[in-house]
Amino acid sequence: MSQISKGLYIVSTPIGNLEDITFRSIRILKKSDIILCEDTRRTLKLLNHYKIKKKLISYHKFNERKELHKVIKYLKLGNILSLVSDAGTPNLSDPGRILIKKCISENIDIFPIPGPSSITAAMSVSGFDDKFLFYGFLPKKEKELSEVLNKIKNYDYTLVFFIQSVRINYYIKAFKDYFENHEILIAREMTKLHETFYRGNLNNIENFPENLKGELTVLVSKNINLEKIVDKKEIVKLVIKNLKKSSVKDTVALINKQTNVSKKILYKICLEQKK
Repeated sequence: MSQISKGLYIVSTPIGNLEDITFRSIRILKKSDIILCEDTRRTLKLLNHYKIKKKLISYHKFNERKELHKVIKYLKLGNILSLVSDAGTPNLSDPGRILIKKCISENIDIFPIPGPSSITAAMSVSGFDDKFLFYGFLPKKEKELSEVLNKIKNYDYTLVFFIQSVRINYYIKAFKDYFENHEILIAREMTKLHETFYRGNLNNIENFPENLKGELTVLVSKNINLEKIVDKKEIVKLVIKNLKKSSVKDTVALINKQTNVSKKILYKICLEQKK
């Protein structure tokens, strides 16, 4: 166990509380020749806490292509490198994908060192269905955001997003248009001193004060079952009425817009009525 293989290690680090790190992660960092950091200042706080002194290289989304050749060279020389993000598991809405793809193409070994993740931490306390879709950061422009939300609004999964606190009200407004009556969990500063969870129905969530700080992990519950939205008999009546004058596709689109019943359910009812 004292010897580790040469290659690239993807090391998960605490999302807040410095005690949330595995023994194995500490051992790998101590054995590393070089640690690639999203922000060397953030990583130094963790390393100093555990009395680890190593060569650090700044590796973030603005320089990862520029640094790629140098990093691959270090790996080919037989060095042990660890990649860490500012918090949590690297490569999940963080830099690293370009390096990992290059290592795969160059047959350089890559080792995952599992540990903290704000995604699974938030899911574990959500009470939502455990089948989830992690999206990450949503588009900032209204047109692009609308296209994304329209595409995923009927997915039958819990949806997980990363949102900057200064933009939370902008996204909540958009969520209300596409996820009416869904439950929401907003996790702020998880594992830290001011850890806070905001829960409720999207229809009832109000705007947050402008001084809300930090990155947020936001969960939206899966589609509400048909029985919880409206009476199924009423939907069947709507389907029959619209099928007399419209195609299945148009009927599904119209009723979906009116009731927020998922298209999958509506297609099934339409096909039943067609038979």
